[in-house]
Amino acid sequence: MTEILSLAGANLISPIILSFALGMAAALARSDLTIPEAVAKGMSIYLLFAIGFKGGVAVSAHGVDATLILSLVAGLVLSFGLPLIAFALLRMMTGLNTTDAAAVAAHYGSISIVTFVAATSILQGRLIDAEGYMVAVAAVMEAPAILSALWLVARSGGSGRMEPGLMREILLNGSIVLLVGSFAIGAITGEKGLKEISAFIVSPFKGVLCLFLLDMGLIAGRGLRQSKGVLGIGAIGFAIAMPLIGSGIGLGLGMLIGLSLGGIVLLMVLAASASYIAVPAAMRVALPEANPSIYLTLSLGVTFPFNLTLGIPLYLAAAQFMTGG
Repeated sequence: MTEILSLAGANLISPIILSFALGMAAALARSDLTIPEAVAKGMSIYLLFAIGFKGGVAVSAHGVDATLILSLVAGLVLSFGLPLIAFALLRMMTGLNTTDAAAVAAHYGSISIVTFVAATSILQGRLIDAEGYMVAVAAVMEAPAILSALWLVARSGGSGRMEPGLMREILLNGSIVLLVGSFAIGAITGEKGLKEISAFIVSPFKGVLCLFLLDMGLIAGRGLRQSKGVLGIGAIGFAIAMPLIGSGIGLGLGMLIGLSLGGIVLLMVLAASASYIAVPAAMRVALPEANPSIYLTLSLGVTFPFNLTLGIPLYLAAAQFMTGG
């Protein structure tokens, strides 16, 4: 417990977390602080390209092996299966109807790439290496959860829609295309390519991440402020319990596959995070009757800050304890 509290304390006073806290505090205090949308989008593009490219370089050096394939399969299993667990929990812990519960569940099978990037940065700060191909695992976990949510609604006699263009929209989502594309570029060009642009994607990375998380804090704070009365204690409890359950499953799979300590932590983070970009966009098309103030506030306003402040240190401590790392 002392180790967990020490990790959490060190994490809480990092520039990354404090930037997020500043944004959330400013939003809750009704400050007029804002990040222009175009700037926020530019930072998002930069972060996705940098993390994807560096992951591709790592794969180029590592090579394709059975562990990589098993990791991708584990990501698919998690993304399909976690929404089923989330849906059952929501039905027990909250009064949400089937459609809203399925929409929320979809978010908890997909991933938050920003949480993944923050975890990667924290591992690097503690000199803990991780498999670069975990970026590819993150990419394959974006979409399957949406299919699970639609199946849950259809099974219950709801009106979940698999529109003709929905799957194309999911697979060609900008974040997925950029992440996979930059990963491919990194894998093709390798260490030589990284050296050519390292001044752009290595040194400025943490500074850009701080500004991006400042914007995320602003968005999360506004969401919390606007959702008063919409969410009950059961829903908030779910948004904290589900990451712990997902991370536990990720820990078991990571150890079974044989990932390194860093790889296990990243798989735990992916299983514990909740989407607030790709899945909300898909839900607006597939389940338009679902209430966005519920699924967005839970994923971005509760789970996201929980993972950044307490979750990642907890997952790291658990992985170290289980692996002896």
